[in-house]
Amino acid sequence: MAHDERNAEAARRWRLVLGQDAVSNIPLKVGDAAIDSALDALYGTPESPKGGLGASAPRVARWLGDIREYFPSSVVQVMQKDALDRLGLQQMLCEPEMLAAVEPDVHLVAALLSLNRVMPNKTKATARKVVAKVVEELERKLAAPMRQAVSSSLNRAVRNLRPRHHEIDWLRTIRANLRHYQPEYRTIIPETRVGFGRRGRSLRDIVLCVDQSGSMAASVVYAGVFAAVLASIKAVSTSVVAFDTAVADLTPLLSDPVEVLFGTQLGGGTDINRALAYCQGLITRPRETIFVLISDLYEGGNNADMLGRAAALVGSGVQVIALLALNDTGAPAYDHDNAAKLSAMGIPCFACTPDLFPDLMAAAIQRHSLEQWTSKAGIVRA
Repeated sequence: MAHDERNAEAARRWRLVLGQDAVSNIPLKVGDAAIDSALDALYGTPESPKGGLGASAPRVARWLGDIREYFPSSVVQVMQKDALDRLGLQQMLCEPEMLAAVEPDVHLVAALLSLNRVMPNKTKATARKVVAKVVEELERKLAAPMRQAVSSSLNRAVRNLRPRHHEIDWLRTIRANLRHYQPEYRTIIPETRVGFGRRGRSLRDIVLCVDQSGSMAASVVYAGVFAAVLASIKAVSTSVVAFDTAVADLTPLLSDPVEVLFGTQLGGGTDINRALAYCQGLITRPRETIFVLISDLYEGGNNADMLGRAAALVGSGVQVIALLALNDTGAPAYDHDNAAKLSAMGIPCFACTPDLFPDLMAAAIQRHSLEQWTSKAGIVRA
């Protein structure tokens, strides 16, 4: 009996996987028929009577509701991405009723951002809610590790050994002077005072220069969230610049990561040289600056000048890092020739997943060898 049940379950699963066109002799229960219909709408053949979602926003919204009912969230996100890629549903994202039914994720946010300039006003409020939900989730997951990694690395990188009274770190001062304890007075003589870094000036300047061409969509989302988190850390000064063939300085928007993301314009060309030229004007303390270029390095502008500017940044003392991608897959397509030339200048080129980015920034702040860091993290450099 158990053997027959296993065979029946296996047949049921194959029927759902292959669809009615491939296997028509296995009957389905009512619940399975609904699941089959949802799958066939996305993966069925065009000739299938059920295949396709048509051009009806209500039908798409119902389909989105169905898959959220039948499948776990991780599967829903995969199916949504497949629907965007296979069926060209970008235009449907301009409908509020569809957005209300969607399961928000990074890929959906990237799709919405790419439609930002053409999205009708009636949809923008709903789109912002979707983006805000994803940003809130990402901040909840990523903000604490980033703040902890950066703050602790700054504490180790900078010690103020001549602090004013209000700058004294009493816990570290007591620990450093325990050997000077005076039993008769029941006190410690603080021969060495340890203080926090000077508050009047940031200890590091961080510039994130983000390629907003279409292939970098997920990287733009993560970079925007991380930039906002970094901007909330007073010990560092953070700037964020997004570029395609034009350059947009989004630093004034950093108090609101949703505004940062809506300030981008995904899908344009790429002029890295122009972006580097703009960022050179932002750098006033080269030896205290960490410059992170997030790009696949496909240059649509003057490639020779771009490489020359990168070399000039390194020569001035700026710590330059080239992230080929900042996303969950970490397997980007990129310009291998430019990556090799930047690597020859001493600029590390590699992809990074969001969970590793805080540790990367901590290592950069402490001026650790990023070659050793990437090796320890299991990252293959270009």
